[in-house]
Amino acid sequence: MVSSIKAIRGMNDILPSETYRWIYFEQVIHQWLASYGYRNIRTPILEQTDLFVRSIGEVTDIVEKEMYTFTDQLNNDSLTLRPEGTASCVRAVIEHSLLYSGPQRLYYLGPMFRHERPQKGRYRQFHQVGVEALGYGGPDVDAELMIMCSRLWKLLGISGLRLEIGTLGNSETRAAYRTHLLEYLERHRNKLDEDSLRRLHTNPLRILDSKNPELQETIENAPKLIEYLDSESKNHFDELQAILQDQGIAFMINLRLVRGLDYYNRTVFEWVSDQLGAQGTVCAGGRYDGLIEQIGGKSAPACGFAMGVERLLALMDQHDPAEMQSNLDCYIVHQGETTRDYAWKCAEFLRDKGLDVILHCGGGNFKAQMKKADASGAYYALIIGDEEVKTNQVTVKSLRQMSEQVRLNLNDVMQFIKQ
Repeated sequence: MVSSIKAIRGMNDILPSETYRWIYFEQVIHQWLASYGYRNIRTPILEQTDLFVRSIGEVTDIVEKEMYTFTDQLNNDSLTLRPEGTASCVRAVIEHSLLYSGPQRLYYLGPMFRHERPQKGRYRQFHQVGVEALGYGGPDVDAELMIMCSRLWKLLGISGLRLEIGTLGNSETRAAYRTHLLEYLERHRNKLDEDSLRRLHTNPLRILDSKNPELQETIENAPKLIEYLDSESKNHFDELQAILQDQGIAFMINLRLVRGLDYYNRTVFEWVSDQLGAQGTVCAGGRYDGLIEQIGGKSAPACGFAMGVERLLALMDQHDPAEMQSNLDCYIVHQGETTRDYAWKCAEFLRDKGLDVILHCGGGNFKAQMKKADASGAYYALIIGDEEVKTNQVTVKSLRQMSEQVRLNLNDVMQFIKQ
C-alpha cells in the first residue's frame, strides 16, 4: 500500500470553508491601503541568502536558526525562502531605481517562511501584510503608520489592541548603550539563561526581549536606552508622541521594545492583543533609515510595519461581519427535458448583469437540488421547470428569509434581487 503524502508540518492548507474570510480580509486591505496612497509591489519568494544576512543581522535568531536556506544545484548559489518582506521590498526598490522618482509608499501581501516550532498563531509558512514608506524621514510618517493601523482595526471589527511604542536612537546611541548594558549583564552573568549567554557578546540588546520569567527582574533593572538618546532621536520621539496624542491614538511607552531585526533605528512599535496567548503581537514595525544603504542603495530614510494575517483572522473569529459570508446571489435549480439549455442561458445572462450564480450540475430531483442550493450559501434559488421554459420566466425563492416565491421574467430578476 502506498503511504499517503501530507502537508509539511507548520505549512497549512487553507480550505474553501476558510478562504472566504481570507478573501474578505484581502479586499479590505487593498481598499484601506489605496485610501492612504500605497501601491502594491510583488517580489519573489526566493532571494539570495546574503540579502537577509545583510539586512536582518547575522547574529539574530532568524538568520541563525529559522531560515529555510539551500544551495541551488545548478549554479551553487545559496538561496533562502523569504523570512520577512522588508528586505525583498528594499532590494526591488534599489534594483529598479524606484526612489529616483521620489519617495515611495508600497505594500505587499503574501507567504513568509521560518523554521520554528509550530503553535497557534505561529507557523512555518505564515502570511504577512507589509507596508513600507521609503524616502520619508520625519516622525509624521511614523505616526501615520500607527494611525492607519487604528483605522484598520475598526474596518475589521477588531477591538482590544494596544499600541506600544519605543525608540532605539541612532547607531551611536546604541553603541554607547550597548557598552553600558554589556557591563551590567556581565555583573549579573550568573542570572542569565543559556540563550542570553549565547547572545551576550553578539547581540546583547536582544536579551531585553527575552520572555523567560526568571530573567524579568534582571531585565527590568538594566540600564534604559532612552537615557542615552541623542537630541535628534529624542526630538523625533517627542514629536511622534505629540502627533499621536493630537489624533486621539492611545499608546504606552515600552522602554524594552527592541524588535528582533537588527536594521531598526529610532521609532519601533507593536500592536498587541491579550486574546492570543503567547503570540500576542499582531502588527509590528518601525524606522530603518540605514537599511537601503546597507543593502547597496543610496542612503535614504524609511519606515514600515508588517502584520500577521493568521493572527488577525483569529481575532476576527469573534467578529464575523455579514460581508465575510458567501456573496453568492443565485443557485439555479432545473429539471425537465427542455430546461437544460434554458438554464445555461439564464445563468450566463445573469452573470453578464453582474450576479454571482451557480448552475446546478449532476442531476437529481428538485428536493435534492434545493438542499444543495441552501447549502451553497446563495441568497436565492432560481427554479426552472418546463413551465418556466414555456413562459420565458424563472421562479425565484428566497433561501435566507421567509417570503413567498414569485415567478418573474428573466429581465426582472436583477431588479428583484437588488430590491
